[in-house]
Parts: sequence; structure tokens; C-alpha cells
Amino acid sequence: MDLLIVTGMSGAGKTRALQNLEDMGYFCVDNLPPQLILYLLDAELSSAEPHDRTAVTVDIRSESLLAGIDRLTLGLAQKGIRTRILFLDASDSVLKNRYKESRRLHPLIQKGDAKDLGSALKAEREILAGLRSVSDIVLDTSRLSSGGLRQKLIGIFGKESGAVMNIEFVAFGYKYGILADADIVFDVRCLPNPYYVDELRRLTGADEAVREYVLGSEEGRKLFDKIRDLLEYSIPLYMKEGKSRLVVGLGCTGGQHRSLAFAGALKEYFAGKYPGVTLSMRDVEENRLEIYERNGGTAL
Repeated sequence: MDLLIVTGMSGAGKTRALQNLEDMGYFCVDNLPPQLILYLLDAELSSAEPHDRTAVTVDIRSESLLAGIDRLTLGLAQKGIRTRILFLDASDSVLKNRYKESRRLHPLIQKGDAKDLGSALKAEREILAGLRSVSDIVLDTSRLSSGGLRQKLIGIFGKESGAVMNIEFVAFGYKYGILADADIVFDVRCLPNPYYVDELRRLTGADEAVREYVLGSEEGRKLFDKIRDLLEYSIPLYMKEGKSRLVVGLGCTGGQHRSLAFAGALKEYFAGKYPGVTLSMRDVEENRLEIYERNGGTAL
């Protein structure tokens, strides 16, 4: 089990970092009192399905962590838990602008330990100096946008966490309405409709005969190749912009034959490239999805 402690200057982006880590598969707890960290991890270790990666944020209000970080990491190491510290920093001028935009008070001002933001930041730096010096990773967010911070974190933690993009392929029927939550929609009504073939009408794109009819033709193969190539090019661009979930709609008339054949084929192809790829059918009975998965989930 790995524990990542996310800390640093107030306003440097700890909450945003935690949200990104959650997208990457971490079990995340925001602003956890340090004395509860051991209790949390003990509960995780004793659970039936423990998380293998946990991230917690702590800040200047957690003074006991600052004083006992060495003791905490030693205790965790004895339990077989690897602990790392990610320290987020930013220049005073940037932090002042962020506080001005958010209209929030610095924690030390709230406690009455500082009268203004300048003195609060100075005091905070002095208090956190020791923690910063022992941190495994120090990241300056002064010039990072939200997307830039995400890319930094993916570069550092993405390979070990794996799940940096969740892709859902959804088959739907235009006659029941457009897929409202789709990021990308492909219309495959340009292909011959298996509905008009008597022996295929009662089947779906989950059945081998329909898949062969739709994707076995030259037109079907070429259309699939072009959609696949476009997605291969665009998915990394979506990831670069900080998107963690992509919904790709495949639409035909009823959402039963052509769209499902294409959605299943794309799901099979991209499941080998990204860890979080799923298939759903908006306008087909749920039991058909079970049949599809039972048949091996292959669409080509």
C-alpha cells in the first residue's frame, strides 16, 4: 500500500491536486487530521478490498503532523506502507492573487495568528520549511494552469496509477433522441441496416451475425478504421487538456444493430490501450449487454 501526503502552501493547489489524483485511481481524503491517518490505513489494511493507493491532504492547520512527520512515516513503514510527501508551492505574488480572486481568508488569519496576508504567508513558510525540506516531490504551481497541474501529476504518478482516462462507448438510437451527455457522436446510419434482413431483425450488434453484417463489409471496415484513427489522435489531446472522462456516442436508427456493433468494436480496441474503457447501450434491454459480455465481448 502506498500513501501520498499532499501538503504545501495554502492556495498552492492541494485540493485541485487531490481531485486529479482521485481521477488517477487514488482513494482520497481531504484535510484529514494527522492523528487519524494511522486509523484510516489500519482500516484499509483490514478491509476485504483495500485500496493500494491512498492520498490525503494536510495543511498548516495540522500542526501535529508538522511536528511528528518522522514518527508517522516510521510507523507506516513498519506496517509495510510506503509514504511519500508531495509539497505544492507558489510565489507570494501568485498566492496573493489567488486569495484575492477566491476572497477567502488565509488559515493563519482565521486563527488570529496573523493580521494580514503578507505576514500570514511569511509565517506559513517558516512553519513549513522543515516539511518542505524532507518532501519527496516539490512542485511549484506558480505558472501552472489547472490543466498544467494535471499534466505534471500525470507525468509523476500517472504510469503507476494507470487510470488517467475513462472512456465510455455508448450505443444509442436517434429515433429516441440524441445522446445528451456525449462528448463525441458518430452517426453510423450511412451503413446498410440489418433491421431489414429478416434473420437479423430480432438480433442486436451483440450477436456475431449482426457484427459480421455491419463490420464485415468494405464500407463498414473503412468507416470503423476512420473513426478509430480519429479517436486515437484526439483522445491524447483530451487528456492533455485535463479531461478524465470521455463519452463517445455511436448512433443508428434504433440503437440496436449498427451502433452497438461499432461501440463494441471500439470498446474492444481501446480497452487494450486505456484501463478505464466501458460499453453501454442506452436503448437496448439490459439483458442484451449481459449476453454480449458472456459471448466474450468481441465485436470483430
